[in-house]
Amino acid sequence: MNVPMPVFLPDPSLKLIAPEAAHRPHRLVGNSPVLWVDAPFAPPGRGFHAKLEGANPGGIKDRPGIHMVEEARRRGELAPGAPVVESSSGTLGLGLALAGLTYGHPVTIVSDPGMEQSMLRLLTAYGARVEQVRTPHPDGGWQQARREKVAELLARTPGAYCPDQYHNPDNAAAYRSLATELIVQLGRVDVLVAAVGTGGHSAGTARVLRQAFPAMDLIGVDSTGSAIFGQPARPRLMRGLGSSIHPSNVDYAAFDEVHWVAPAEAVWACRQLARRHYASGGWSVGAVARVAGWAAGAYPEGTRIAAIFPDGPHRYLETIYNDAWCREHDLLTDGPADRPDEIDEPDEREVVTWTRCRTVRDPLCRPTAGAAHTPAATR
Repeated sequence: MNVPMPVFLPDPSLKLIAPEAAHRPHRLVGNSPVLWVDAPFAPPGRGFHAKLEGANPGGIKDRPGIHMVEEARRRGELAPGAPVVESSSGTLGLGLALAGLTYGHPVTIVSDPGMEQSMLRLLTAYGARVEQVRTPHPDGGWQQARREKVAELLARTPGAYCPDQYHNPDNAAAYRSLATELIVQLGRVDVLVAAVGTGGHSAGTARVLRQAFPAMDLIGVDSTGSAIFGQPARPRLMRGLGSSIHPSNVDYAAFDEVHWVAPAEAVWACRQLARRHYASGGWSVGAVARVAGWAAGAYPEGTRIAAIFPDGPHRYLETIYNDAWCREHDLLTDGPADRPDEIDEPDEREVVTWTRCRTVRDPLCRPTAGAAHTPAATR
């Protein structure tokens, strides 16, 4: 329906860009804003462009939640009204709840005791059923325990479908829209900084951006205690990035380097973002901001850096933004180091603080489809 422009504007100098009214909630996904972020993350006169995916109804994973369900329906893998069952620490659960509402599928999310109570309540309010595993897998941790529970539920639920965000290429393909938006909003991207969990948004966004900017650098941001890039898997406070398993959606060949960030460093960054820029989020947002700010100083002046902020702060009010909880976990510091520690090989030693490595490879030595590229700069 076309809505006519008003005859009278209270201030004729205002330039109004009015998007069409959305008739269904999934139409609100995408076109998230970009914010310039500088101090205290970057040197004077430098900064980076933050893509605020928390502006989506549920966060960045609304994109793959909708896309994976649409593609499964198109291929006939998901019948009308059939259940959707998936493992999630939270954000993809919101995206799948939105997809379930949109296309008429009951959704079950398998999580673990680390899921925030606010997220559990929100998923339930949106109509999803949440089942929690109680014991971590001895090798694969909570993620593997959740995946085994998903397999159990699928076996006893005829017609049920699991999107399998860790290994489903539709996950990465869902981020074509995000990359296209960055091209329109920024005109050029020289460096992309992205958190890595399932590997979907780093792979999918970089793949499309490099079609326009072949020399673009991709910096991956992981959590200490994560096994993705060859470090030993350890229990982790940080959720939303990192993994105890090795998702096949991670495009190892696409990365120019990887940074591991520790919880206290992410907390500092989240709180600085909130106080200085009125835009913050969870663990991934803090970790990405710290690394993107460093990149703004490490690369030559004029380098255009884009950083993906996957969510907003609301689900973390009782953790990252709770002083008592942070003190209990020894996470309140005066600020992290100005630059990361460095290692030459990803398995050289176990890292426990912000650390950089310019050697990136798949710990499982799987074949890769990643394409070589010319780096944007030599640091």
